[in-house]
Amino acid sequence: MLGTFAALTGQLAHEPIASDVVSWASPVPFFGDISHARIATIGINPSNLEFVDASGKALRGHQRRLETLESLDLSTWGEADGHTVRVLAKSCSRYFQANPYRRWFDVLEKVLSVSSHSYYRGNLAAHLDLVPYATGTKWGLLPPLARKVLIARGRATLIEMIATSRLELLVLNGRSVVDAFTTSTGSALEPVNVPSLNLPRKDGKPVVGLRWDGIITHIAGRDLGREIRVVGFNHNLQSSFGVTTAVMRGIGEEVGRAIV
Repeated sequence: MLGTFAALTGQLAHEPIASDVVSWASPVPFFGDISHARIATIGINPSNLEFVDASGKALRGHQRRLETLESLDLSTWGEADGHTVRVLAKSCSRYFQANPYRRWFDVLEKVLSVSSHSYYRGNLAAHLDLVPYATGTKWGLLPPLARKVLIARGRATLIEMIATSRLELLVLNGRSVVDAFTTSTGSALEPVNVPSLNLPRKDGKPVVGLRWDGIITHIAGRDLGREIRVVGFNHNLQSSFGVTTAVMRGIGEEVGRAIV
């Protein structure tokens, strides 16, 4: 794990990644106690709101969620050493016990709680992103080439986190995550329409609810040494318009059945 942080800070220090990466923000290969978690939700990349407030001002003091160059008393990531990577690892591991971005994670917590799993209690759930770097621009507004480069840069980290964990289930949050995950990892997942997950619309034509499901034993060619269940849903729970309480619970029940 420490080697992963060393590699990521090395990338920030020595390699151009993408112009919109928040360069003073720490890399975030995982959120929560990944070494003990059974379930990991999967997203695209850390929100810039992990590091700044709504006005774009850097979070400091008790408001800070994760490490920055300033909090580590560094001028550049090239100054990072063994102490730095240990602090970064602790910050990510303790994320849900500190000041998590609850407006985002509490939505997924509602899904996990249906099957008695939680980010905040029992260390049963963690979160991984396909890209370990926050960007100043929302993901969907980045140029396609920038998204492609960032996904490619994040692949090795994602593989390492999954392969060295105890994870049994990965939950993909939204169609864009499903597409990026399958492309990045070479995983084969089959979509199925789940009518109970349809989102009602006033014009009478619902937004179809889809679930992707599969078992992976390899990821981008690397043997995991075990089977991991992967389920994904087309509704991005933080941004899909009109996600009802019933659909949230239905997704939670699907997740619960997948982990049994």
